[in-house]
Amino acid sequence: METEPKDVIVLGSIRRGKKKFSNIQNETKITAEELNSILEDLENKGYIRVEERKGWFGKKIELKITENGSNELDKKIIEIQSKWKEMQSIYETGDKQKLQQKMEENKSILPTMMFFGIMDMMMFSMMFSMMGIGMSDYISQENMADAGMDDAGMDDAGMDDGGFDFDIGF
Repeated sequence: METEPKDVIVLGSIRRGKKKFSNIQNETKITAEELNSILEDLENKGYIRVEERKGWFGKKIELKITENGSNELDKKIIEIQSKWKEMQSIYETGDKQKLQQKMEENKSILPTMMFFGIMDMMMFSMMFSMMGIGMSDYISQENMADAGMDDAGMDDAGMDDGGFDFDIGF
């Protein structure tokens, strides 16, 4: 069974607890049209099911991952982890050409590795540095920002300037 990288990301989003179309779309950054197509495909394969419930404001549609979907996702994650370990091993040997070839082969799953937190971003950036190329050749800016690279994954927790807020009573 061959699933596309975006299918795997959508399955992962649903398994993480995203049940609504809009929440899945916000997390995955996939267009509505493409996401709809992916969801239909996943439902046809039996990886997700659509549940309708009655809510306060009418019917509520929720998406849930099936056991088959969860098993398929686990297989894909293991496969992706092994590909990452393979790239790490090649990096450690120092073979630039082989690493570049392996990255080219796995170009389509690099965003999936980021989404699931499989890759070590520090090592990933060192791989690009060793090859003398930019990450943007392999990964779009949106995916880099989504992986937490724009702010190192840190949430500012309401502190605008990084300082402290003291109330001294004046």
